[in-house]
Amino acid sequence: MSAQLKILAINGSERDGNTADVLRHAARVAENRGVDFETVDLRSIRMERCGPCGDCNDRPVACTLADGVPEVVAKMVAADGIIFAAPVHGFGTASLMQTFIERAGVGYLRFDRPLSNKVAGIISVARRYSAGEVWAQLTVNALLNRMILVGSGFPATVHALHRGDALKDKEGLTNVSRLVERMTDMMELLDEHRRLSGRSDALASGEVNERVGLALNELQAQP
Repeated sequence: MSAQLKILAINGSERDGNTADVLRHAARVAENRGVDFETVDLRSIRMERCGPCGDCNDRPVACTLADGVPEVVAKMVAADGIIFAAPVHGFGTASLMQTFIERAGVGYLRFDRPLSNKVAGIISVARRYSAGEVWAQLTVNALLNRMILVGSGFPATVHALHRGDALKDKEGLTNVSRLVERMTDMMELLDEHRRLSGRSDALASGEVNERVGLALNELQAQP
């Protein structure tokens, strides 16, 4: 391989708890395959909520709020694979991950979809309810960004309540291991394609973003 492949994990939990434990498990699987694994804990970065300006969908340039989100987006763009991991809070996605999806997606990623063709993995952690719903929301986010999702059997949902419970969910951790293994397989396949073909676009993205052709965009494009 031309360089060490890398997976960046986005941890949407407010605590160093079960989601972090699951990602440490994922890191061991990746490292056994020779893949660099880095986790960004959203709780540790300064992240503003979307502001009152209200022009996110109209502006032609990236968000101007000054916080740590652009640095995380740059790490995502540089990685080969990205794992979105979040616990279920209040029957939905933990608020840190929800805020990040809004800030990164509308503020930066929607202009030219720089995550296109990167390999995505989704992990949700829950006591019992809504694990599938959160997994599905994060999956749709990956698909919106034109990422490649590799089927790994059962979804990587891990059941836990108290700190340490995630490491007792053997089936859940097995599914996480399968997810990381399959992500690595696809990353290696794409890397081999790049080396043999000399092309960086295994799947042509086509239009720069899905807003091309919409009436509002066409009006803005006129001089």
